Amino acid sequence: MKRNIIIINEEKCTGCGACVPDCPEGALQVINGKARLVGDLLCDGLGACIGRCPEGALTVEEHEVAAYNEYEVMKNVARNGAEVIQAHLKHLYEHRQNDYLEQAKLFLKEKGIPVPDYKTAEKEKPLACGCPGTMAKDFRGAKKEVAETHGKHDVPSALEQWPIQLALLNPHAPYFENADVVIAADCVPFAYANFHTRFLRNKRLIMFCPKLDPDLDAYSEKLAAIIRDNTIRSITIVHMEVPCCAGTTRLVETALTAAGKNLIVKEYTISLQGEIV
Repeated sequence: MKRNIIIINEEKCTGCGACVPDCPEGALQVINGKARLVGDLLCDGLGACIGRCPEGALTVEEHEVAAYNEYEVMKNVARNGAEVIQAHLKHLYEHRQNDYLEQAKLFLKEKGIPVPDYKTAEKEKPLACGCPGTMAKDFRGAKKEVAETHGKHDVPSALEQWPIQLALLNPHAPYFENADVVIAADCVPFAYANFHTRFLRNKRLIMFCPKLDPDLDAYSEKLAAIIRDNTIRSITIVHMEVPCCAGTTRLVETALTAAGKNLIVKEYTISLQGEIV
């Protein structure tokens, strides 16, 4: 079957093993000095391990592979103790993998293992599954001086079209013709205060959330139609630094391939404290 799965670039991989602890499913091991995917059926393709790789050797790609098997995964997860079980269930819950979540809970009940509380986030602690986007952070002290010294005049909006959410956009809307397009993850304009001036001026805007929006396949098809059926001059991708947000770039790449277009693409990453990194 075709589904998303982790792909390891052996030339980039140094065998550091940083990705292994963030895969509670047990799909990754370091073998002969390189990270290896030890079983297709163990990899859920959600990419929790990606952000831990210092070399950028891990990507999520769609391939013809064996079906993911939650029952086999739970055999690995359960033998690692309560904390790993909780991390795995929370991982499934945060990514809306409800079918797999129910299978995991059924496995635990069959084995007489208590089902931990996987919905309550631990304060100031990232998920063991490696999703730092869910980690609570408090920036109030760092932002106080900026808030007090900033001018009180409204900054004019650079938005030139509506709607902006990809789910609502018409691929044949006239404002896409001969346009420069900025494709942003939902959180970016809230984190980066200068978004309108730095990125949006004289561009058309497309927004979505690569983690929480439910139908990314439909998004890819719509974005491909926008690119294919209009003269798009350039694309600017802006996403947050958390690993799941890298899905913004993957969706654009998939759409470009489907549209058969080779465009100028610029990519920017925004830190959680609102800086370009």
